Amino acid sequence: MASVHESLYFNPMMTNGVVHANVFGIKDWVTPYKIAVLVLLNEMGRTGEGAVSLMERRRLNQLLLPLLQGPDITLSKLYKLIEESCPQLANSVQIRIKLMAEGELKDMEQFFDDLSDSFSGTEPEVHKTSVVGLFLRHMILAYSKLSFSQVFKLYTALQQYFQNGEKKTMEDADMELASREEGERKMEKEELDVSIREEEVSCSGPLSQKQAEFFLSQQASLLKNDETKALTPASLQKELNNLLKFNPDFAEAHYLSYLNNLRVQDVFSSTHSLLHYFDRLILTGAESKSNGEEGYGRSLRYAALNLAALHCRFGHYQQAELALQEAIRIAQESNDHVCLQHCLSWLYVLGQKRSDSYVLLEHSVKKAVHFGLPRAFAGKTANKLMDALKDSDLLHWKHSLSELIDISIAQKTAIWRLYGRSTMALQQAQMLLSMNSLESVNAGVQQNNTESFAVALCHLAELHAEQGCFAAASEVLKHLKERFPPNSQHAQLWMLCDQKIQFDRAMNDGKYHLADSLVTGITALNSIEGVYRKAVVLQAQNQMSEAHKLLQKLLIHCQRTRHTEMVISVLLSVAELYWRSSSPTIALPVLLQALALSKEYRLQHLASETVLNLAFAQLILGIPEQALSLLHMAIEPILADGAVLDKGRAMFLVAKCQVASAASCEPLKKAEALEAAIENLNEAKNYFAKVDCKEQIRDVVYFQARLYHTLGKTQERNRCAMLFRQLHQDLPFHGVPLINLL
Repeated sequence: MASVHESLYFNPMMTNGVVHANVFGIKDWVTPYKIAVLVLLNEMGRTGEGAVSLMERRRLNQLLLPLLQGPDITLSKLYKLIEESCPQLANSVQIRIKLMAEGELKDMEQFFDDLSDSFSGTEPEVHKTSVVGLFLRHMILAYSKLSFSQVFKLYTALQQYFQNGEKKTMEDADMELASREEGERKMEKEELDVSIREEEVSCSGPLSQKQAEFFLSQQASLLKNDETKALTPASLQKELNNLLKFNPDFAEAHYLSYLNNLRVQDVFSSTHSLLHYFDRLILTGAESKSNGEEGYGRSLRYAALNLAALHCRFGHYQQAELALQEAIRIAQESNDHVCLQHCLSWLYVLGQKRSDSYVLLEHSVKKAVHFGLPRAFAGKTANKLMDALKDSDLLHWKHSLSELIDISIAQKTAIWRLYGRSTMALQQAQMLLSMNSLESVNAGVQQNNTESFAVALCHLAELHAEQGCFAAASEVLKHLKERFPPNSQHAQLWMLCDQKIQFDRAMNDGKYHLADSLVTGITALNSIEGVYRKAVVLQAQNQMSEAHKLLQKLLIHCQRTRHTEMVISVLLSVAELYWRSSSPTIALPVLLQALALSKEYRLQHLASETVLNLAFAQLILGIPEQALSLLHMAIEPILADGAVLDKGRAMFLVAKCQVASAASCEPLKKAEALEAAIENLNEAKNYFAKVDCKEQIRDVVYFQARLYHTLGKTQERNRCAMLFRQLHQDLPFHGVPLINLL
């Protein structure tokens, strides 16, 4: 491959097909593409102001910087870019290059001799210190240092470059003509543009120092802010391998390779690239120059810390702990408190399975406060937690740290959802989506492909799904899939969100076989969530013993890892198993434990759901009055911030308690209570209809039919009975309907 590049693109650092280690010792060398750019600059200087309009000149000036800094591209692509800016100038450039390539070697010699005239005169066309002036001077200097044989190779490469460009132009014209005949010109042109973009870098040969730095910074920025516009993982890795072939000690290329391998979850290649990055960083002495004698040790300890974070990301906790111990040892020797604080934070993450993890957390918080680093809280009220985040936000806004601002808003969205305040969570998510920091940050790149943006959109989709707006949730997920393709690093967020929404819809619709098939996908993305959903499906299918065993194992695991939210959810499922098995007295202690945890951690949503289960247990035990008074405490937050399904369950339970409480009342008061219960049942039915929960609708219309029968309303009773029969025939029947327990 070295000989091929040598024949097409002359590299002064290459002799006898061997590349010197210091390939970037010379910043620029002459290539056929750069000769074409020089022709463009020369034609722009020769063209008068009247021949080119102001808008065309402005577009040409905007085009120059990426042409000067970017990698070499094909001649046909260069013609196309110039033609989009100024068609007249594109024709002149094409004629000049054709005359030079089809002429003689002396034509190229004369062209470079004439370039020096651009700096002559009292008012030169180009200033020596300008961007264009520096480029011209570099090219003139590089060309003047070439020997005759090297000049001949360069001219031969220019002829080959021109012939390939002419051939590509003819092919493009034929394809465009064919696409017009087929009536699919737009589609064909888009496919052509993509293929050209893939060829831009791959055909360019070895890059100069400026081109390599621009290419790496551009791709790193795209991976961070807008991954969809970056090269595909395979194409990017191919270019990085080509770049490292000419300069194996280019540390930044190894780091970009590390980021690229993370996109495809390649643990071996990402570890290999990360180690090579720090090795080359130490060998080049870059750290020592900027940090004095501490540079060498600093690279070592942060290399170990990054390696620990990498292993932790892939779930290799034992290897991560070994790397973290090495980072702690080196940091202690260097007395680097900031590095030690980062190590302590990762030590807490790795030690979550141990009983002393909260001791590490408290120590981490104290150290973070001392060194001014981010702080952590657990079990705090919303106002205290938001006050703490506000202090951090003040610093973020003061220093215009847009990325940290986005992360903070995404955290607030997740925190409000954790607290059960869906309205506030929705407000925070909408705030992030309308942030000014999400405007164009560089060359059309949008800073809305970050993890915080994906998290906010996932919360938005789940919030819409909870309110029964499945069409809106589907649109949000569709947008997520476009922004974060399946091979992107944040795609797992929307994949899990999509699977959970589909699972909930299948459960509401009574399609347990479909829900069971979705458990596998959820487990692959989140094992704890997958096991919990599997238990829910088993419980719905009336497989109580299997569900109980699974829930008990999950409960032990979550209690050991202090996964409080999942612990409460598991406790509620266990309690439901007990009262489904006609053991409501056994369910009460479990529900009280779940309520205590919900109150301790201020989880309003789970606390309200626990109160509903407690009220239902009291109803089963024959004390509906106490159940009704308990419901009055929980009904307000449920109707204000709860999901539509929870609202329907709450109103259904209120109606049951009203009917049970009116059993011993006078006939007139009993009739009024039954009428009020029917109104609540209508409201519950509307809620269940929003989420297409047919099983709950079946129970509601059955209950309504019985109440109408008691009140002597035959027509309404028959209508509800007919609807019940239709639903009962369509839905599978598992276990005893809850209505029969009254």
